[in-house]
Amino acid sequence: MSENNTRLGIWLMMATTFVFAVQDGLSRHLAGEYNVLMIVMIRYWFFAAFVITIARRQGPLRKVVATQQPMVQIFRGVLLAAEICTMVLAFTWLGLIESHAVFTCYPLLVAALSGPVLGEFVGWRRWAAIGVGFIGVLIILQPGSGVFSLAALVPLAAAMMFALYGILTRFVARKDSPATSFFWTGVAGAVAMTAVGIWFWEPMVARDWGWMAALCVSGVLGHWLLIKCYAVAEASAVQPFAYLQLVFVSVIGVMWLGETLRTNVMIGTAVVVSAGLFALWRERRAARIAG
Repeated sequence: MSENNTRLGIWLMMATTFVFAVQDGLSRHLAGEYNVLMIVMIRYWFFAAFVITIARRQGPLRKVVATQQPMVQIFRGVLLAAEICTMVLAFTWLGLIESHAVFTCYPLLVAALSGPVLGEFVGWRRWAAIGVGFIGVLIILQPGSGVFSLAALVPLAAAMMFALYGILTRFVARKDSPATSFFWTGVAGAVAMTAVGIWFWEPMVARDWGWMAALCVSGVLGHWLLIKCYAVAEASAVQPFAYLQLVFVSVIGVMWLGETLRTNVMIGTAVVVSAGLFALWRERRAARIAG
């Protein structure tokens, strides 16, 4: 992989994190006015149309869709949809910044689950990083303080769901192509969200349809940028820059949504991100030695 490709991949990852931060800000705004399930359902309609378009460009649709593990693929898609609903709910209960601060622990959860689920070796250094990361989560949540609420556990539940989704994505990749997994992610999620969300339909004013359109476009654009990013650079080279989404989310939360950055959140987030970066470095090093 050339240095120029890696540099382009980094820029694409930075753009991706910015777009996803905007998407989360829009989700938070709309979920404050309408039912979360309806918002996510409409978002998934556009996402499904996008993944079907991508799949058709990969070759005959029947060949792209074909999988030897349909139940796992369907479960992945439904799990991601449930995670998105949980995270958007966390935005409305806890706020954009603090929800993302807790959610940043998901790479550590992936590392913890990769051993028992995938049979990957996780050394003591990565286990130590996982432990340190969860100390950071406790700093953010402040479970012993009078301000702690059960709502703070919602983004942690979302992080656990997303980590399991990531593990299952690695699992299905052993037999299915990325295009196949991407198709099932969008379509299974859209079907599941429609089955549930249609019962919570609410009339939306014209102005908010504009915000809804922006949300759908940002979702498609973010995934398109991510696909381009991984097409030009190795995932391990650009993944550390995904943490920039925290910076963009913080700016949006403070400047648009009127949120505040608490000291414990900043300290805890720094601990979690540092632990996550160390775990990622150890994973890359282990893969390089094994290769």
